[in-house]
Amino acid sequence: MTDVRPTNDADGVLHTLFRSDQGGHEQVVLCQDRESGLKAVIAIHSTALGDALGGTRFYPYASEEAAVQDALNLSRGMSYKNALAGLDHGGGKAVIIGDPSLIKTEQLLLAYGRFVASLGGRYVTACDVGTYVQDMDVVARECRWTTGRSPENGGAGDSSVLTAFGVFQGMRAAAQTRWGEPTLRGRRVGVAGVGKVGHHLVEHLVEDGAEVVITDVRTEAVERILARHPQVTAVTDAEVLVRTPLDVYAPCALGGALDDATVAALTASVVCGAANNQLAHPGVEKDLADRDVLYAPDYVVNAGGVIQVADELHGFDFDRAKAKANQIFDTTLAIFDRAKADGIPPAAAADRLAEQRMAEARARATGAVGTGAAAASATAVATAR
Repeated sequence: MTDVRPTNDADGVLHTLFRSDQGGHEQVVLCQDRESGLKAVIAIHSTALGDALGGTRFYPYASEEAAVQDALNLSRGMSYKNALAGLDHGGGKAVIIGDPSLIKTEQLLLAYGRFVASLGGRYVTACDVGTYVQDMDVVARECRWTTGRSPENGGAGDSSVLTAFGVFQGMRAAAQTRWGEPTLRGRRVGVAGVGKVGHHLVEHLVEDGAEVVITDVRTEAVERILARHPQVTAVTDAEVLVRTPLDVYAPCALGGALDDATVAALTASVVCGAANNQLAHPGVEKDLADRDVLYAPDYVVNAGGVIQVADELHGFDFDRAKAKANQIFDTTLAIFDRAKADGIPPAAAADRLAEQRMAEARARATGAVGTGAAAASATAVATAR
């Protein structure tokens, strides 16, 4: 007989899903296809604003529990990102467990596509860490709820272009708030990570007249920038970069870049970058505010990519998607204004605005929003956008 006695799950994923403030997910699906070796988790945090949209991460997690926890965190983040990007999509995310360089096969991706398709459109997938445009082309053969495909297959292609554009708009908004002008001209900007997104961001900054300092763990990525822009300088690593005199620090590589040591060492008075989940733990946003560092919430400014893949669902139009990504400037300004008015860090202000939009959507769906509340809702969303 199976032992069904209760277990102590105070720190486990079930606690997160059902009992913690970080939970509230609508659906979590565990997927396994033994023939291809697929093990995946699909997490749908919210469909209040529409079908959940978020990428597929392919990563060699230390454990299945770690994979589930990551899917929960990432999907929740997508709900907030999509809400503040003004998209009619909820938040979802999928993770495939394993080293993509070792186990990624066409058979595995097709099996994954079938699992996504089985949700009937509640979750729309796209690229993320470890997955690429070519992978989405394969997934799409089994699942029509797939975006981030190649132009040859009716998709929008590389989303890093609009991701970088959106980060630049967020940085312009930070410059407007901090120095009174929406330009980085004459400012010293440090970019940590000059890969797919970071190298496009450098292009915008150089064109705008900024002095740019870069670093990356990959020598070839740094050399590519320096060959194209001799006026750009490089330092050995991120630890050196944060201690270099800067006006703006742009984390564009891994998450968790803003930890206690980094915040203590920062010389920049603005932080605005493309990396996801930059705050290493709760409370970092207050530490930044206490040091008078203006932080542009990552999930707000790096939304250009999800704006692009969402547009693809309607027949991709680059100019239309770019125009929507351009609104990141106004959204970021609105968040800074809300933070100042409420006396809270910008990260908390962004969360409040996103939660407000999702709550109002749920209320409208149940007919609970009256005329006055509906008008307030429309004003709040327009302000946030």
